[in-house]
Amino acid sequence: MTTSVSDESSSANPTTTSTTTATTTATTTVTRPTTIPINVPVAGSSGEAHTPSPNGNHRSTIVIESQPKRRVSIVSEEPVLGHDNPAFDQIHHARKISQSSAHFPLDIGPPGRRRSILKDTLAHDNESDRVSTHSYENYRQSALDVLNSKYNGLQGAQESQDSNGNYVEQSWIYNFCLKCRGDEPSESWEPPFWQKVFPFPLCPTFRTFSRLVALTAIGALLWIVSFVIIGNSAAPGGQLFNLVVLTVAANFGGYLMSLTTLPRLIGMLLVGLLFQNVGWVNLDGEFSIVTAHLRKFALTVILTRAGLEMEPEAFKKVYKTILKLGIVPWIVEFGVFVTTSHYLLGLPWIWGCLLGSIMAAIAPAVVVPCLFRLRTKGYGVAKGIPTLVVAVAGVDDAISVAIFGIISTIMFSDKGQLYLISQVPVCLIGGLGFGVIWGSLARIFPEKGDAYVVPLRTMLLFVGNLVAIYGSDKLGYEGAGPLAVVFSSFISNYFWCKDGWTIDDNPVATGFEIFWMIFEPILFGLTGATIKISEIDSALIYTGAACIFTGVIIRILVTAGIAFGDRLNLKEKFFVGLSWMAKATVQAALGPVVLRNLGPNASDDERKWAKIVQTICIFSIMLTAPLGAILISVTGTRMLTKTKQPQVVTGWRRSHRPSIRDISIIDEEEEREDPEIPEDKQTQDNTQNNAHIPNYSYTYNK
Repeated sequence: MTTSVSDESSSANPTTTSTTTATTTATTTVTRPTTIPINVPVAGSSGEAHTPSPNGNHRSTIVIESQPKRRVSIVSEEPVLGHDNPAFDQIHHARKISQSSAHFPLDIGPPGRRRSILKDTLAHDNESDRVSTHSYENYRQSALDVLNSKYNGLQGAQESQDSNGNYVEQSWIYNFCLKCRGDEPSESWEPPFWQKVFPFPLCPTFRTFSRLVALTAIGALLWIVSFVIIGNSAAPGGQLFNLVVLTVAANFGGYLMSLTTLPRLIGMLLVGLLFQNVGWVNLDGEFSIVTAHLRKFALTVILTRAGLEMEPEAFKKVYKTILKLGIVPWIVEFGVFVTTSHYLLGLPWIWGCLLGSIMAAIAPAVVVPCLFRLRTKGYGVAKGIPTLVVAVAGVDDAISVAIFGIISTIMFSDKGQLYLISQVPVCLIGGLGFGVIWGSLARIFPEKGDAYVVPLRTMLLFVGNLVAIYGSDKLGYEGAGPLAVVFSSFISNYFWCKDGWTIDDNPVATGFEIFWMIFEPILFGLTGATIKISEIDSALIYTGAACIFTGVIIRILVTAGIAFGDRLNLKEKFFVGLSWMAKATVQAALGPVVLRNLGPNASDDERKWAKIVQTICIFSIMLTAPLGAILISVTGTRMLTKTKQPQVVTGWRRSHRPSIRDISIIDEEEEREDPEIPEDKQTQDNTQNNAHIPNYSYTYNK
C-alpha cells in the first residue's frame, strides 16, 4: 500500500488545514515524530473555497506526525496505550479522538492489555515493550543475551538466519514459564545480580522468592510454638503435623493441576489419595473429631459464598427461572440416584435418598472459573448466562445440604414420630427466619461508615453462620443450618448493595475467598485421604459410574426441556445443563460425614452402605469435575453467542486463580485500533474545535 507523496504538494494552499486519524506501518524505530507532507483529496465544505494546485489535481497539503507501529508483546505496555479488557470496564470511557490530546499517564488507569507472544517478538522497536514489573529490561540485556550467545555458538550460522538468534525466547520452556508468571501490582525491587543468576521468566522474581521465604519462616516458627504448646501431636509423625503437611502438599498439587487448566481441587484430591495409600498420613482415631470440625468450617464457607454470589436485583427479576431451573432438575437427579442406587448398588431406599441428596448438588468451585474465562471473551453475557448458572448453583447447594440434614436426622435419631414429622417445617421456617434476622442485623451492625466495617461485617457474618450450623446440629434440626447460612448471606448482601456496595466489588466476598483458599486444600486433601484403594470393590466402580452418568445425562435433558420461555436457544439450554454436571464441594464435605455419624452399635451392613456412599461421592468428583471443566471450556465457544462489545453484566462476583488458558493467543483483528482512555476537558475541547473538519485516512509505507 502506498500514498501519493510528492514535493509538488508543498505549494498547495497553505491556509487550508485539517486533522486526521492515521494508521501507519512503519517498521523502524522512531525516536521522535517526523513531518510527512502528503497529498489527499480535499472534501468540499460549505462557505470555503480551495485553490487548485499547479498540476491540476485538487489536493491539499496536510502535515501530520508519523507514528510507529503498535508493537505486539506479552509484556505490559505503557499506560497510554489502553486498558485491560476495556469492553468489560465498569466506567464508560471516552475515545481519544484528537492527535493533539494530552493525557497525563497517572490519570489513565491500569496498564494496557497483554498481546500475543507469537507476533513480532524478535524486534524491539518500541520502548514500551521494555516496561515490566519483573525487571524485564535488565533481564533482556543480561541473562538471556548470554544464553542466546551460547546457544548460537552451538547451533551455527544457518539457523541464525531464520530466527535472528533469539532461540531461548522461542523455546517451549520459555513460553511455558512466561505463562505461569502472574502479574505484579507494582515494580519489583531485586538485587543487581538477580537477573544474571536467575533470569525471568525461567526463574521466579525476587519478590516471589522472598514471599516464599517469608511464608516458610512463618510456618517454621508457628510449628515451633505449636510443638511447645501441644506436644507430640505437632512433632514429625504426629497427626497434627501430618495434617499440616497434607494441606501444604494438597495446595501444591492443586497448583500443578491448575497449569493444565483443570480445577485445582482435582490435584488436591489426588494428593490426599496418594498420602493415604502410601501410608504417609493417618488421621483416624481421636483426631477424626478435629477433621469433622474442619469439614463444618469448610461447609460454612461454601454456603456463605453461595449466598454472596447471588445478585439480589437479578434474582428479583428472574427468580422464577432460577427456582425452576434450580429445583426441578435437582428433584429429577435426586430421584434418578435413589432408583439406580437401590437397584444397582443394593442400597436401601432411605440410604438411596441420602446419597441422592448429596449427589444432586452442583460444584461452583468447578463451574465459576470456567464461566469466568468465557465471560471475559464475551460468550453468553448478552443473555446473562453466567449469572443464571451461578445463582442456580447456590440454590442447589442449599437444597442439597438442607435435605441431607433432614434425612440424616431421621435416619440416625431415636426420638419419637412427632419429632421426625416436624423436621421439614421447622428446618424450613427456622432456617429462613434466622437468615432474615441475622442478615438484617448485618446491615445495622456495624454502621456502614465505620472505619472497620469490612472486617467487622466479615467476621460477624462468618461467626453467625457458624452458630447456625452448630446450633441446628445441637438442637437436632440439622437441615435448618444450611438454609440459614445461605439466606443470611443473601439478605446481608441485599442490604449492602442498597447501601452502595456492588456484587463486583464486595470486600466481604473477597474475605470469604481468602477463607476458601485456606479451607479448600484442607477439605479436598482430607476427602482424598479417606479412600483406601485396596478396599474398593472393582464392581462398585462400574456400577457407580453408571449411576453417576445416568443421573447427569437425564438432568441435562430435563434442564434443556424445561428451559422454555427463558430467551435461550437450544444450544444455550444444553450448555446450561452441561455446566451443572460437575460434582465437588458438597460431595467432599458431606460424603465422609455419613460414616462418622454411625454409632458404635452400627451393624456391618450399615458400615458397608456408608462406605459405598463415601466412595461414590469421591468417585463422582474425580469423574465429573475434570470432564465438566473441559466440556464447559470446549462447548462454550461453540454453543454460546459471542458479544464483541458486551455490556456490563451484573450478578458476577469471582476472582479466579491464574492458569495457562488465562493468557491465550489474542485475535488481533477483534481488537480496537485505538485505545480508550478516560475523558478529560482538553479532549472535549478538541472534539468541539475539530467537529467541522472532515477525517482522512491514509496508509503510509516507508
